[in-house]
Amino acid sequence: MQTKQNHLIVFLLLLFINSLTSYSQLHAQDDKFVVVLDAGHGGHDSGNVGNGHSEKDIALKVTLEVGKSLAKNPDIKVIYTRKTDVFVELHERANIANKADADLFVSIHCNAHSSQASGTETFVLGEKNTNRNFEVAKRENEVIFLEENFEEHYEGFDPNSIESGIALTIEQEIYVEQSIILARKIEDNFIGKAKRKSRGLKQASLLVIRNTYMPSVLVEVGFLTNKKEGSYLNTKAGQTKMASAIKTAIIDYKEELDLNVGSHLSIANKEVTTPTEEETPQIIEGITFKVQIAASSKQLEPKSYNFKGLSEITRDKAGNIFKYYSGKTSDYNKIQNLLSKARKEYSGAFIVAFKAGKRISMTEALKSASN
Repeated sequence: MQTKQNHLIVFLLLLFINSLTSYSQLHAQDDKFVVVLDAGHGGHDSGNVGNGHSEKDIALKVTLEVGKSLAKNPDIKVIYTRKTDVFVELHERANIANKADADLFVSIHCNAHSSQASGTETFVLGEKNTNRNFEVAKRENEVIFLEENFEEHYEGFDPNSIESGIALTIEQEIYVEQSIILARKIEDNFIGKAKRKSRGLKQASLLVIRNTYMPSVLVEVGFLTNKKEGSYLNTKAGQTKMASAIKTAIIDYKEELDLNVGSHLSIANKEVTTPTEEETPQIIEGITFKVQIAASSKQLEPKSYNFKGLSEITRDKAGNIFKYYSGKTSDYNKIQNLLSKARKEYSGAFIVAFKAGKRISMTEALKSASN
């Protein structure tokens, strides 16, 4: 009888230890930096086939190569929207990222043009639709016509309408700053590491990043319609080179979030002026202004000593990213003075606005002043 009891105790102890191990592993997984990689097109959507090359196949090979390299980092979890030649609807690609509570969404494509245009481009969501950018957005967004019930998923969105495109930018405005930082790193790596021609960072109204609740970019690794570039991208060596540049940019972005809480993590609002202390208060009822000084995956105590002596520190969480602010006021002139002080320590600081606890655009906030 005693032996059976001992066996039972040992069994329960092992069960308890196993449950603790599973719990620990689960939470260790939760702490990872989640990157969703999206290979453009797939299945019956071939993408472009410039010079006989297949965009859907090249995009998938580059994407898998990026993921394979990232997965070697124990602090990163990689999720794919597709790993094989299948068709995934645009809205579902965003859903995959949102359900995973991802930290980054990176969509990989190959470009096309009627000329022998060449070079890489990385897009973030935005309304700056030059003719060229609008044509890229139009081509990528027209994929919705290959989906069943596309009217239901895209609420009357018209890929041929610039107005429809501009409406998309509002939904992801809060993440554009971080998206731009990643996009710049990717393009810099294409130039410095892959030794490729870069056409730079662009903004366009792209449906695939419309509803992602995290920093998101769409990468065009080159033009298949350019004979030389298309041939390069169709080789294993070319795909590996481009994948390595993207992978390194993602890791650099993550490390910057972890290690450099502050100046390198934000894009400054260049339109803001710096008034003197004597200016008359400009109160905007119902609006709260703060100065965003940092965004990081690190959770720090919102104390002055953690942020170079700046006062009134507050912290919000968006996904797995913590955002840190200094100041809290409805006085627009006061917040500009606070911005001037913050920029002495954090050059990338900028003003953000809230209404009823929800972040809104500065344009909307300042419109309230005239109502």
